[in-house]
Amino acid sequence: MGRSRRNKPLLERLVVTDVAAEGKAMGKVDDKVVFVTQAVPGDIVDVQVNKKRRSYYEGFPVKFHHYSDLRVEPFCAHFGVCGGCKWQSLPYAEQLKFKEREVVNNLQRIGKVELPEVQSIMGSPAERFYRNKLEFTFSNKRWLSLEEMEREEEVKNKNGLGFHIPGMFDKVVDIAQCHLMAEPSNAIRNALREYALANALPFYDLRAKAGLLRTLMIRNTSLGEVMVVLSLFQEDESARKALFDHLIGLFPDVTSWMYVINPKANDTIGDLDIQLYAGRDHIFEEMEGLKFKIGPKSFFQTNSEQALHLYQVAREFAGLSGKEVVYDLYTGTGTIANFVARQAAKVVGIEYVPEAIEDAVVNAKINQIDNTVFMAGDMKDLLTAELFEEHGRPDVIITDPPRAGMHADVVQTILNAAPDKIVYVSCNSATQARDLQLLDLRYRVTRVQPVDMFPHTHHVENVVLLERR
Repeated sequence: MGRSRRNKPLLERLVVTDVAAEGKAMGKVDDKVVFVTQAVPGDIVDVQVNKKRRSYYEGFPVKFHHYSDLRVEPFCAHFGVCGGCKWQSLPYAEQLKFKEREVVNNLQRIGKVELPEVQSIMGSPAERFYRNKLEFTFSNKRWLSLEEMEREEEVKNKNGLGFHIPGMFDKVVDIAQCHLMAEPSNAIRNALREYALANALPFYDLRAKAGLLRTLMIRNTSLGEVMVVLSLFQEDESARKALFDHLIGLFPDVTSWMYVINPKANDTIGDLDIQLYAGRDHIFEEMEGLKFKIGPKSFFQTNSEQALHLYQVAREFAGLSGKEVVYDLYTGTGTIANFVARQAAKVVGIEYVPEAIEDAVVNAKINQIDNTVFMAGDMKDLLTAELFEEHGRPDVIITDPPRAGMHADVVQTILNAAPDKIVYVSCNSATQARDLQLLDLRYRVTRVQPVDMFPHTHHVENVVLLERR
């Protein structure tokens, strides 16, 4: 089937049979699995291998002999180059089938726990323009298209503002229109780029670590509020003020204009002081009449509409009667804790990021919620007999850890706490399954609800209810 080259074989007429992790598709050749990008089940393609391992290949399609009947036309002009929305060529209904199957497979194969009938995956109401936060990168060496590289004349403008190319930290795709966030996101980004080019503002050099404009973050909410945070490598007060004044003139309704000076080697701004230029230093989101204050560093689920449904599932699984003491682990800015507080006697939120806990306390005050307690620290250190004596032993624990799941010590701490119910919200069903296996000794899984927060990507959330045996 394949025509071998010494280092990078070309696999001819590979039949793509399934989807795999990280948005890839897969087929087989000579009992070896082949992972291929930009393909869907049913495609027959020639695959150029760019990674060889003992048990598998990875590659990309160079020729399509047959297009799958499942395939649809991608809606984004940047599809295949930009690293996001890799499943655009699959109908959304098919995406949901694969995501639901992935959850079930992970829980069965990794968790090896007895499962009830898994509830049908909850699809996102919005398939495009569903995100409330995007981060873009400036680069003075943007990714050049094939047409640009084949031109005889040299490309003069190599500045770009957009997303990183997968696997290439110093290459950025210059994004004209992104379908992930509603306007004025595209308009703000394009206006900023246009002004920067017209005024010769230096775009950041990711290798030399030099330049002025570094990153751009835009956030919005269902209330119509918008936050813009511009990251600069170094201070240039006159250039900064002129840029912001220009943008404010174009977009007077933006709620918050902020900036940060970041001279570090990495783009993270969580440890830096973010300055307010104009407007408020926060925006508000609303769910079921509850208001949530969101600052530039705040964590908030990036699909607001579907986040409401996710939290409703978690609350339903908790089955609160108003008498329970609930512990919300990895509470972040207290979104779930405050969301379930009206149905509980008391909620204790624990988070390892102190700034997030400060937001959680503010959100409780804004909503006049007085039965929540928030604290910052390591879960395994805080969940002690002394804490339970002070605030009450948990009847229900809700846990929403990061992608890595829970540390084994935290799992053991939960087992020692012995709540009647555990509601486990996860953005990674593989690590969730691993943790369920550790909990299986004393808890049985009674409900499973996959929730899709991110259409056209391989990511999927999952909520599991565990009840004490």
